[in-house]
Amino acid sequence: MKIEDTSGQDVVLAKPSSKKSWLIGITTLVVLVMLFSIAAPALSSWSSGDASISRERVRLATVTRGDLVRDLSVQGRVVAAVSPRLYATGQGTITFMIDAGDVVTKDQELAVIESPELTNQLKQEQASLQSQTLELERQKIQARKQALANQKSVDLAKVVLVAAQREKRRADKAYQYHSISQIDFEKAQDDLQNAELVFKHAEQDALLNAESLAFDIKTGLLQVERQSLLVKELQRKVDELTLRSPVNGIAGNLAVKQKNQVSRNQPILSVVDLSEFELEVDIPESYADDLAIGMSAQVSVNGQTYAANLVTISPEIENNQVTGRVRFATTGEANAHPAGLRQNQRLTTRILMESKNDVLMVQRGQFLESSSGRFAYKVIDDVAHRVSINTGVRSLSNVEISDGLAQGDTIIISSTDQFNNAERVIISN
Repeated sequence: MKIEDTSGQDVVLAKPSSKKSWLIGITTLVVLVMLFSIAAPALSSWSSGDASISRERVRLATVTRGDLVRDLSVQGRVVAAVSPRLYATGQGTITFMIDAGDVVTKDQELAVIESPELTNQLKQEQASLQSQTLELERQKIQARKQALANQKSVDLAKVVLVAAQREKRRADKAYQYHSISQIDFEKAQDDLQNAELVFKHAEQDALLNAESLAFDIKTGLLQVERQSLLVKELQRKVDELTLRSPVNGIAGNLAVKQKNQVSRNQPILSVVDLSEFELEVDIPESYADDLAIGMSAQVSVNGQTYAANLVTISPEIENNQVTGRVRFATTGEANAHPAGLRQNQRLTTRILMESKNDVLMVQRGQFLESSSGRFAYKVIDDVAHRVSINTGVRSLSNVEISDGLAQGDTIIISSTDQFNNAERVIISN
């Protein structure tokens, strides 16, 4: 048996054309050159970059030009602008006429303090005043009687003087005609001098007695006036035992219970005037030196913005914060004063500290904390280059760029701590 070989299965192949091989080679070379030209910049960037990061992990922002307002956002607590607190003016038993939360009007009786000691003292002093007043009237009557007696003495002395003058004239004529003796003539002269002295002394005594009586009456008047002032003071204290509302509003919490004993100057209750509100804000210590009374502010209430002003700043710092008061604007604004505010309600307040026009600025981000505002990463063709910058005024949303960047530049505004101060960072897709 003859075993055949595989020669019957062989096929003669045609020799490939050399022209076709050249076309394939040229095409392959062109494709390789194109791929190399496309990949060369990327390879160059990768080779020159010190670090790389995914684009999804960074935030980019563009440097723009516009108006920048430096502001501060704080939480404010609504407090009544007028909220007087009433204190006990004396010691006694308190009786309230109202309950906490009642609506009260100005001068309405809120509570009465029963103080028997003070009331009794007032009655004693009133009786003393009445007694001194009667004593003064008695002194006035006595003064008139004494003045009448003095006038009587003067009149009598004058009558005696007139009689002595007449006897002197008779004696002069009689002595001229030698009708009386020398002794009788001299006696008439002595009687006249005596009458003149008596009349003169009577007038002087009357004047002195009148001055003395006027002095006594003036002293009595001063004593009565002093006693009257004392009674008025005690009456004022007794009247103040009735506590009255100083404003229209709502009675606050009662500090003591009904019919309890209270001491002088003890807090009793407060009255809240709900017609005027202010915001008490706690401001970080770092902004304390930048604040000034009169700065504009904006308060957000139920989606609306209301104009306000910073009216007070605390002179001391507590818990690294400064306390201030913001008052709603009352003129020139459509929404000057919001309605429906409640005591201790929390509201967001924006204090406008400074405004600058036409400045370079960029959106605020964590890169400021990472670099302390000294440098930023400017993005050019997916490569972030580290550049030195100078920042200026900062607001809640933007920061001023005073040097190092130009309008239209794109920078990384997210945290750059992970770059470890690299000069160039590749941003990959």
